[in-house]
This record gives sequence, C-alpha cells and structure tokens, in this order.
Amino acid sequence: MQKKEPKILVCPLNWGLGHATRIVPILEQLNKQKFDVWIAASGDSLIFLKKQFPELNYIDFPNYKVKYSASNSQVFSFLIAIPKIILGTLKEHYQIKKIIKDNKFDIVISDNRYGLWHRSAHTIFITHQLNIKLPKSLRVFEPTLKIIVWRVINKFNECWVPDVKGENSIAGELAQPSSNLKKLYFIGLLSRYKNRKREKSKEKEIDVLFILSGPEPQRTIFEDLICNQIGNNRQSFALVRGTTKRRTQTYSFPVYDLLDSEELLSLINKSEIIVCRSGYSSVMDLITLNKKAILIPTPGQTEQEYLAEYLKNKGTFNAVDQNEFNLEKVIQNVYNSFDEEKYNNDDSLNERIMLLKEK
Repeated sequence: MQKKEPKILVCPLNWGLGHATRIVPILEQLNKQKFDVWIAASGDSLIFLKKQFPELNYIDFPNYKVKYSASNSQVFSFLIAIPKIILGTLKEHYQIKKIIKDNKFDIVISDNRYGLWHRSAHTIFITHQLNIKLPKSLRVFEPTLKIIVWRVINKFNECWVPDVKGENSIAGELAQPSSNLKKLYFIGLLSRYKNRKREKSKEKEIDVLFILSGPEPQRTIFEDLICNQIGNNRQSFALVRGTTKRRTQTYSFPVYDLLDSEELLSLINKSEIIVCRSGYSSVMDLITLNKKAILIPTPGQTEQEYLAEYLKNKGTFNAVDQNEFNLEKVIQNVYNSFDEEKYNNDDSLNERIMLLKEK
C-alpha cells in the first residue's frame, strides 16, 4: 500500500501580518510535497492566508490579543499583558489537544504560538527570538525570561530558526543559539518572495512605497504621520495599509488595504524606496528582493527597535525612530548593503520539510 502523507496543521500568531507572510514558503513547499495541509489562524492573518491559499482547509483559531500603547513606551502595556499571555498560552495548549484529536493531525507547525506543543503529535516551533529583548527598565528580568522561554521551546520536538548562523545573521543576538536548546535548526531566511522573479531594470513608477503592519494603535499613528507629511510633495507615493480596518484619512495617492503576495510584489517592483516597520518578516522580504529601504520600528516594541539599530549599525539598511521621522530627510539617505546570494541559495528549509515525510 502507498504510504499516506502526514496531515499537517500550520498555526501562525496574529500580531500583524508578519507571522502569516513568512509561513508562505513553508506552505508552498508542503503543498509541493503533497502533504495534507491545514491552517489554523485568526483575524487579518486568516484573511490573508485564505486569499493566498484558497484551496486549503482552515480552522478559526484565535490567539490572545495584546493592546499596545499610543505612547513611545510599552512597559505598562507589557506588564498588564503578562497574565493575558500566560492564560492565552495555557488556553491554546488545551485547545490544540482537542484539535489534534478531532482532526487526527500528525504534525503541528507553530509560528510563535508557545502553547501548541503536545505529545500526541510531532510539534515544531518557529521563532527568530531565542533571546527576547525587554524594555530597559525591565532588562534585569531577561535571564529569567530566557530560561522560561527555552523550557517551553524544548517541549516541542523541533525548533526552526528563520536565519543563518554567524556573521551573516539577520536577527543578531535575538537568534543566538544556546546549548540549553535542543533540536535547533537554522532554516535560512523565510520570505514569500524567495522564488519570485524580480524586475530590476524596469523604470520605477513609485518613488516611495509605504508598507504598514503591526499592532494598533501604532499602525494608525504612523499612517496619520505619513499622510500629514506627504502634503504637496511632488514625488510619487503609494501606501499599503496592511489592515481591513476602516480608513479615516483622505488620500491624494494610491492606497491599498490588504494585498496578497503577488499584488504586493508588483507594487514593490515598481517602487524605488520602501518605508516599513523593522519587523523581521519585512526585513527578510527586503533582503530577498534586494530593495533599498528605511526601517521605522514600532515605538516601544523592543524586538523591532533592536533589529533597526542592529541592521543600521551593520550597514544593511538605514533606520530612524518614528518620533524623528521626517520624510524629506529620510529619503535623502536610503541604502541597502548585503550579499543577497548568501541568503537566497539556502535549501535548509526544504531539507527539514522532506524529513517530515518520515513522521
């Protein structure tokens, strides 16, 4: 008898679209290998993935929602979110037990959802944050948090890190491995555009493309800031809002809410400069497509602040804080500097997926 392919459930976190977009190459490869693929997601991530992969089966699987502050500091928001995160993780752990039992999943791939490990399935955790950065006032708790996070990660059968080791690392200290972490695999950069054609010679139609993402209210604050600064600027602009939330601005340039990967790629190919958050998924896409960019970290989001500073100091991209953002100034100092071939020729992900056939 022909061996039946494993039944796989893929579950991204719904904090912005980054976790949903970066699992696109995983889903494409799983489909290519004829796995029985299901997706469990919620919110904009669910909407995006249904548009991207309409042929797959879906489970509406909400995750805990963390409210961000409108201020530049997220310390208070972080502290009041801790109980919600703990309870949410426990809740999704017991939910996944029932989902696995009812649907007979063999494998569960979790992108940053810490509660989705279980003994009745082969579970895989995806993260670039092996070492989580806390706000400066809470940094004394980082060693304790690190131990807790590592213990949870070790409950999974595997941990996939979307990065490369050594001096070419994109995540820097965030993805620094430890001997305390078991079954750790670096799978190279995860970008939905890894195998897409890039149009390098085509004349650019858009001078600056803004791509927004991430949690509210900071996403809207940055959108308002952009619209207010564009004014009567004679350059050509376009904005991807990255949300289905109702529009509150009147725009004098092309604006899009949620786009699938091919629609967004078309806009990126037409654009000279990209302005976006320093979310890890956005950074991986920019490197894959070899684009010039300005990174604007979400205020108070320590991971993005670290990535922006790290990549700026490394000379990879320019970056500026949101409260210092000045459109006229930043577009005068935009660059990229990296060897894209070092990232685009990595087959580590395909190797890990092929091994799943044995599960």
